[in-house]
Amino acid sequence: MDNTNVLLNVCEYGVLGDGTTNNTKSIAKVIEIAEKRGGGVIYFPPGQYVTGTIELKDNMTLYLDSGAVILGSVDPDDYPMITKETLKGYNREGHSGLIKAFKCENVTIKGRGVVDGRGMNWWNNPKNEHRPRAIQPILCNNVLIDGITIKNSAMWTVHPVCCNNVTINGITIKNPSDSPNTDGINPESCSNVHISNCTIDVGDDCLTLKSGTEDDELQKQYPCENIVVTNCTMLNGHGGVVIGSEMSGGVRNVTISNCVFSGTDRGIRIKTRRKRGGCIEDVIISNILMDKVLVPFVINGYYQCGGTDPDDMSLFNLEKNPVADDTPMMRNINISNIRAKNVTASAGYIYAIPEQPVEGLTLSNYSVEMIDSEGELKDKPIMAWHVQKTKGEGIFCANIKNSIFRDISVKIINGAGMELKNASDVRVYGLHIEGGAEKTRVCCSDNVQFND
Repeated sequence: MDNTNVLLNVCEYGVLGDGTTNNTKSIAKVIEIAEKRGGGVIYFPPGQYVTGTIELKDNMTLYLDSGAVILGSVDPDDYPMITKETLKGYNREGHSGLIKAFKCENVTIKGRGVVDGRGMNWWNNPKNEHRPRAIQPILCNNVLIDGITIKNSAMWTVHPVCCNNVTINGITIKNPSDSPNTDGINPESCSNVHISNCTIDVGDDCLTLKSGTEDDELQKQYPCENIVVTNCTMLNGHGGVVIGSEMSGGVRNVTISNCVFSGTDRGIRIKTRRKRGGCIEDVIISNILMDKVLVPFVINGYYQCGGTDPDDMSLFNLEKNPVADDTPMMRNINISNIRAKNVTASAGYIYAIPEQPVEGLTLSNYSVEMIDSEGELKDKPIMAWHVQKTKGEGIFCANIKNSIFRDISVKIINGAGMELKNASDVRVYGLHIEGGAEKTRVCCSDNVQFND
């Protein structure tokens, strides 16, 4: 008998939607009943339900009706710890997510209700990376998250780890702009992911593709691959769509299209660092509108945060190091049809490592209008120790090869329209520069070779 559509109304099993009663144990009992039946729909009618971790099992749907609100418990003990002992090779030890699934098939979270992580109970210690995610499927197959609203996540909001066939559609995420590390959607080491029709307004990166760091033995086994992101709106945060810096397992076969970014600091943000390893490749980004960003597009090979030894400054020298197994690579990135206005810091910024330049970059139909922001320099275009703050400058590229720039239109305030450093086999077609005190179209230094 197929019981996957059997509906269990949690209120008929002792769960109270009064906004004060802790329902962690009562909801677990409902899950246990559904599990014995082979699955089912865990239904939350309108009400406010206080709970810690809800752990779904195979063939289960958590359905939040309109007016139903899950309120994250304020007691850390209601979120069991995930450790290297409980999940071998997993390097992100911490409290289990508010809604979690582990090694499950066919898990759905849907409806028109709200998941409120009440992260304000955790944010007073931003360095506490043990904070629970809002939704956390791990090693699952066939995951659907649809329609719900998630707000005030304690840390990353939707964090699938090593999952296959993940669909995230029509959800809204709202975390305060000053909330620490409250990324929106972070598929990590996942395959076959479709993200569409979402609105994400958060305190860190809106959407990030990851595959673990150099010491993440579990995630490194699974590349983040076959990813589609479309028809999404990204607001605030530190990046609209981000790849890395955790990319040791590789990120490949990615398409990002038909999105709007507003106030996201950087727009498209690709970042890594020495000793991280992995390869970011075969990425297509197209049809993006941006407004009020620091920089529309960046590639950073000198990302200054994280790593097994973030204080090892030898990782950040500007000289060419020997290429090794743990040297990260970035190649075959195609960016087209980007329109950005009210940009403050730079029209684009690429600084790869010299021993492994970005290869096969294509930037076309790229239009950027800078504004003369008031006051001091706004910020660094990329988070790297050696990079200074900029204001109203053009496109900077260091350490690239076999790349094409086509139909580029940049309105700048300061500096050159495009600056190239250590670039080989570069082709530039249809470059239009407006403004700039120096009225310089292209500035070249340190081994630049054009290909006619």
